[in-house]
Amino acid sequence: MKRLSQHIFNETGYRAKSVEDIYFVRSVHTIRYWSYGIIGFLLLALFLPWTQNINANGAVTTLYQDQRPQQLNTIIPGRIVKWYVREGNYVQKGDTIVQLLDIKDDYLDPNLVKRTEEQLNAKKQKADLSRDKAMATQNQIVAIENARELKLNSLQNKLEQLNRKVISDSAALVASEIDHSIAQVQLTRAKQMYSEGIIPLTELERRTAQYNKALAYMTEKSQTLKNTRQDLVICRIEISTVVQDAADKIFKARAEIASAMGDAASTDAEVAKNQNQLANYIIRGGQRWLIAPQSGQITKARKAGLNETVKEGDMIVEIVPDKVNYAVELFIDPMDLVLISKGQEVRMIFDGYPAVVFSGWPNASYGTFQGTVAAVETNRSENGKFRMLIIPNEKDKPWPKELKLGAGVQGFALLKNVRVWFELWRQINGFPPEYYRPTVTKTNSKP
Repeated sequence: MKRLSQHIFNETGYRAKSVEDIYFVRSVHTIRYWSYGIIGFLLLALFLPWTQNINANGAVTTLYQDQRPQQLNTIIPGRIVKWYVREGNYVQKGDTIVQLLDIKDDYLDPNLVKRTEEQLNAKKQKADLSRDKAMATQNQIVAIENARELKLNSLQNKLEQLNRKVISDSAALVASEIDHSIAQVQLTRAKQMYSEGIIPLTELERRTAQYNKALAYMTEKSQTLKNTRQDLVICRIEISTVVQDAADKIFKARAEIASAMGDAASTDAEVAKNQNQLANYIIRGGQRWLIAPQSGQITKARKAGLNETVKEGDMIVEIVPDKVNYAVELFIDPMDLVLISKGQEVRMIFDGYPAVVFSGWPNASYGTFQGTVAAVETNRSENGKFRMLIIPNEKDKPWPKELKLGAGVQGFALLKNVRVWFELWRQINGFPPEYYRPTVTKTNSKP
């Protein structure tokens, strides 16, 4: 450039000003000063504090299962009769969603519940009659026992009378035997005295008549005693017969009671079965109307139109609850799992909300929301990462009210504060963030 300027000057005899303006011949260059300043600034920036963090992506969810989108499934197979809602409608808890008509043959009868109630009442009456029969038979047993006691008392009295009669008859027999022996002695003496001619024949005949009379009387008393003893045996046999007959009747009555109670128990079992069936029929009849289990918005209607059949367990619609305690699920890599602990601070960016983020300087970021780690799952998810659940931090600004379940979230789990140069060195070498725990001071306990 200098040679060109001298050449032009030599040619024209003067220096062209345009050359100086174009090539800045006499200007002082300051670019090196700017370079020194930028390099100095970068060197100073290397010593600035930097907050290590773990980036993770996830979505908005909730900690409570009953606040998540819920499928409304059919409990019975049926045919759609009437729709009461459409997609996008908001329903309250207890509102009817759709009406079904049962298509099973066992439940087509419109009077099924009424007929089952009639069967149930009939079996209840049968059970009551069986119990009444058992009660009547029990009363019959009481009557048999009372009659047995009366008969036994009568026979016991008769037995005592016969025992007393045996005693009197025995005494009378002994007296007759004494009279017979006396008459026999007298007759023997009379025969001797008659043979000696001391007494006449008439006296002998009189004593012979007395002897025969005493013999007849003794025979009569002996026979009377035998008859009395026979009556005593017969009375004892009657007592045994009365006891045995009463026992047979009681045993038979108790068998009838057992049979009646068995019938009652069997009927009670049938009654319980019918009650179960009746309850099932009533509940199944109520399942024809699908009711909203909670308030929310109707989405994802899988069935359309009328007269469409559905199987047991098929999804009809999905209900998104209108009252949700929001949380965030973030997925972290396995190598970062050890760096996450419960209660750790997390900064988040919600999709659709503008934010200016400086990941290393969270306090300088704008549009981020703070949360706290509520739980970290110990099992890998299907995507090969571990899931952690974040809840709002009550001390920080509240999360947006317009959040929806499933909205995308980007999170930054804040870790240790280091220098920028250290973070660059770690990133270049591919090292994980520093793992640290709070220092715990141990105190020596006195014995």
